Amino acid sequence: MFEEIVGASDAIKRVVALVCKVAPTDSTVLITGETGTGKELAARAIHRRSRRARNAFVAVNCAAIPQSLIASEMFGHEKGAFTGATQRRLGRFEVADGGTIFLDEVGDLPAEAQIALLRVLQERELERVGGTHAVSIDVRVIAATNRSLQTEVDSGSFRRDLFYRLNVFPIRMPSLRERVEDIPLLVAYLVQRYAGKMGKKIAAIDKKTLDIFQAYDWPGNVRELQNVVERAVILCETGTLAVDENWLVLESSKPAAGVALASLTDREKEMIENALAQSRGRVSGPLGAAARLGIPRSTLESRIKSLNINKHRFQSA
Repeated sequence: MFEEIVGASDAIKRVVALVCKVAPTDSTVLITGETGTGKELAARAIHRRSRRARNAFVAVNCAAIPQSLIASEMFGHEKGAFTGATQRRLGRFEVADGGTIFLDEVGDLPAEAQIALLRVLQERELERVGGTHAVSIDVRVIAATNRSLQTEVDSGSFRRDLFYRLNVFPIRMPSLRERVEDIPLLVAYLVQRYAGKMGKKIAAIDKKTLDIFQAYDWPGNVRELQNVVERAVILCETGTLAVDENWLVLESSKPAAGVALASLTDREKEMIENALAQSRGRVSGPLGAAARLGIPRSTLESRIKSLNINKHRFQSA
């Protein structure tokens, strides 16, 4: 384990090597990768190994802030800047002064915020909403996205000059599909963590369970694996962790037990359609198809899309 990044695959070793090289510098870092691959873990690892480690690490999910509040949240505002601004408020950048700010889902920033962020990167200063003078800041910027910013630039939705400013030192987090050999290590680590929290003693992991995990596609990556392992630990009543094979629908290109991939896909589609029929097209909720199948809602939505299933046709069934 390296700063909570678990794995021994070549893909993870490359990430660790890049983190170690860039951490001591003040360079801006752009971390890319699918949702759930651990982009924030990499950002925190860079911060903890930098000269800023004793100062703040401020994480901002750019996609979670309403567009009308982004400027105030990021750069702060002065008293009276708008209705309800009864006092001066420091933005996330000023809170992170001397430390590191992590801009997750940076591709979701609207045009106005992109311009303001570009100024911060270029001039190392910002202006609060309603302010009349610039405020100097010393903050390291680490950005992350699950989108292709180059594609966003080409489409005109992301500023080219901002992309170049952010993409000084790119790091790509591999998907779990690209490091299948790390799954036993990850599962062992997660079982130990969750069992410790719950006061359980789990000494072994069922081999069939590991085979299922390594054959599954993990569209939600490590985050999805965490959810499944946590659920398994909660339900575990012995010293050996095991999962019901129905929790995960095998999607590997290596058919399990000699079953042809085509027939496996057909069986998966049939199971999902049966569950949708029973839930009248509803995916989430206690009576939804995901609960009936015992899998996360995001996983089921991904499979419905991949298998071209029209879930709406079951609503009137």
